[in-house]
Amino acid sequence: QVQLVESGGGVVQAGGSLRLSCARSGSIFSRYAMGWFRQAPGKEREFVAAISWNGDSAYYTDSVKGRFTISRSNAKNTVYLQMNSLRPEDTAVYYCAARRSPNIAATREEYDYWGQGTQVTVSS
Repeated sequence: QVQLVESGGGVVQAGGSLRLSCARSGSIFSRYAMGWFRQAPGKEREFVAAISWNGDSAYYTDSVKGRFTISRSNAKNTVYLQMNSLRPEDTAVYYCAARRSPNIAATREEYDYWGQGTQVTVSS
């Protein structure tokens, strides 16, 4: 059983930065691709970023390219999402997800494990 626990959310002014962390416990982590999704009130959960098992490949949704960076430390069983130049429209609950594949994916259905989410609020 894989467990994912997010942290690092909070309230920040527009233009500010936050770093989210996702700590994993349970089964083998190093061969899992990881992703971040977010869900704003009244909206569907959407893809934000993903990273391959070894960190060589990353993929971002267009709205966060150049502002967000996903990274991972397999030694620490942790994946990160560095968020810079935050905007009010980035406000959402952010979820970490893991998939039983080394390759990145961008749809919810391709992920097997989910964290409980962490709230990010960006004020204008």
